[in-house]
Amino acid sequence: MNYESTIPSEDVTMLDDTEAHATSRRWIIITAAVVVALLLAYIGYNYFTGGAVKDDTASQAPMVTVMSPGKQQVIRTINATGTLAARREIPVSIVGEGGRVTNVYVDAGDWVKQGQIMASIDRSVQIQQAAGLEASVGVSRADLNLAQANLDRAAQLVDRGFISKADIDRLTATRDSAAARLRVSQAQLNETRARNNRLNVVAPKAGFVLERNVEPGQTVTQGSGTLFLLAQDGEMELQALLGESDLANISVGISTQVTPVGTDKILTGQVWQISPIIDPQSRQGIARISLGYDSALRPGGFASARIQSGTSEVAILPESALQNDSKGSFVYIVGPDNKAVRRDVVIGSVSEAGLSITSGLTGNEKVVLRAGGFLSPGETVQPKVQKKAGGA
Repeated sequence: MNYESTIPSEDVTMLDDTEAHATSRRWIIITAAVVVALLLAYIGYNYFTGGAVKDDTASQAPMVTVMSPGKQQVIRTINATGTLAARREIPVSIVGEGGRVTNVYVDAGDWVKQGQIMASIDRSVQIQQAAGLEASVGVSRADLNLAQANLDRAAQLVDRGFISKADIDRLTATRDSAAARLRVSQAQLNETRARNNRLNVVAPKAGFVLERNVEPGQTVTQGSGTLFLLAQDGEMELQALLGESDLANISVGISTQVTPVGTDKILTGQVWQISPIIDPQSRQGIARISLGYDSALRPGGFASARIQSGTSEVAILPESALQNDSKGSFVYIVGPDNKAVRRDVVIGSVSEAGLSITSGLTGNEKVVLRAGGFLSPGETVQPKVQKKAGGA
């Protein structure tokens, strides 16, 4: 006898659905576990590998000393070069008719006073001419005296009737003619004497003799050119070449230190004239600096000048921070990402405190003080901040 248990079809269907649901849940759990495991493995890999590489890269970056220079108030100084010359040059030449030079009394390097005879010209012919005119003056004066005497005698005889009025008029005219001839002779003599005096070559102003271009025995005329060249009162000047911006920052009267090339002398002068024009080719103008006489100042020579042009606020850096290449002067600054960045700068004056940077820095940057020559733009560095340029 067979006993078969009969399960309703609805119950079988319910069992199949329950089993399928359980299987699906198991797969979801397994999948989630795998994803979590993979995520944990990825995080662990980055932590133990990627982070280590990053730390190793940072540890290999060079360490550099940096500082924020800020800005300081300094005396603004303009450096320039130029040519030395006499402040007022006075050429001396023949003012008379000229002739043969008999004596030269001064030489280059001598001091002369105003009116001093520098050279004399042979005047033997002129002396004879003057002597002849002096004789003519004597004759004219004698004629005048005789005419006046005749007139005086005739005037005494008029009342007696021995001399007519017409005779008096004739004698008066004779006297007047003699007086006129005397004045003419005297004027001719004075003219000759004046010309003879101009035969001497004299100094028109006191000064220092720069050039002598005449020798005894030489024949000179008004076309002979400059015989002597004087520096009035011995005053010299430096004709300093400056750019347009520098010319705009100076004024007449400011103090200047001048050093002639080949010497260590520091001479004090003043700017006395600023050129009103700019050379269109060089874009430069001339500042004329007056200087008192000194043996180191030779016209035509070169000299350097330090011109004080007021005060300004600039960044000051030690010389070790400055780099140079074909493009000019520059420094390295460290950006927020610790990368080296090139910054072109313009250098101003140099002092014991360091180099003043007139352009290129605000003073708030982190400037590399040392080892800048071994860096490249964009290179990662480890900055070590230093407060003062002179510190460690």
